[in-house]
Amino acid sequence: MTDQARDDIRDPAAQIVRLIDIMAALRDPRTGCPWDIEQDFASIAPYTIEEAHEVEDAIQRQAWDELPGELGDLLLQVVFHAQMAREAGMFDFADCAAAIADKLVFRHPHVFGSESRDKSAEQQVRDWEAIKAVERAGKAERGTLDGVALGLPALTRAVKLQNRAARVGFDWPGPEDVLDKIAEETAELVEARDDLGPDALEEEFGDLLFVMANLARHLKIDPELALRRANAKFTRRFQAIEAALAAQGRRPEDSDLAEMDGLWNRAKAAEKAAG
Repeated sequence: MTDQARDDIRDPAAQIVRLIDIMAALRDPRTGCPWDIEQDFASIAPYTIEEAHEVEDAIQRQAWDELPGELGDLLLQVVFHAQMAREAGMFDFADCAAAIADKLVFRHPHVFGSESRDKSAEQQVRDWEAIKAVERAGKAERGTLDGVALGLPALTRAVKLQNRAARVGFDWPGPEDVLDKIAEETAELVEARDDLGPDALEEEFGDLLFVMANLARHLKIDPELALRRANAKFTRRFQAIEAALAAQGRRPEDSDLAEMDGLWNRAKAAEKAAG
């Protein structure tokens, strides 16, 4: 490998250009990859979300050796969307990079401008929100809830909607009030289950989830992260049930709820003992 090649590997700009060129070649209508050529914004969007979750998963697992690859996969999504936009004459990767660079400079006048950096974290949050309000006004987003992306995971969007409403004073004073609301919504869910149809039941269940998201916000918990961790815990413990049964040459369908519940509690105790 030449010295220039080694320098290029370590040069972010050179690697970005290389990646953009590779994506353009994959999308070439005559010589590119048929699968890549067939894609559009809508078909690629789910992959973009999936790759972002895989980045988060690597971080949660502290799989630092995997993180560069996962971040690269996420970067590819940006390059893919930018290439499709370039082909349509809308924008390109440079426009994406310029947009976020300009936004960061505009939102940090205490770093890139003349404002003082001597302010509390709370004041910085207030200043940040004021700057974003100016940006939303420039996009004709007049309502308090305008601009909260529809494509966000539902729990995350619920928290963002609630945060926006809280900024203008529409919020419960504390978590105790939210807990009271949870009890109220739970009662309404039971009533809907007993007396109303499936549409009403779904509505009441949604209301309960929405209030649970609000409780998470008041407790400063990320509900998406909390649920992902609960999913991971359930997976570990159920796999422990399967392993215990497999040691006896059996499968879960050869067991019953009472036995599996006992094995679950054993796995739970083992986890707590391990710290």
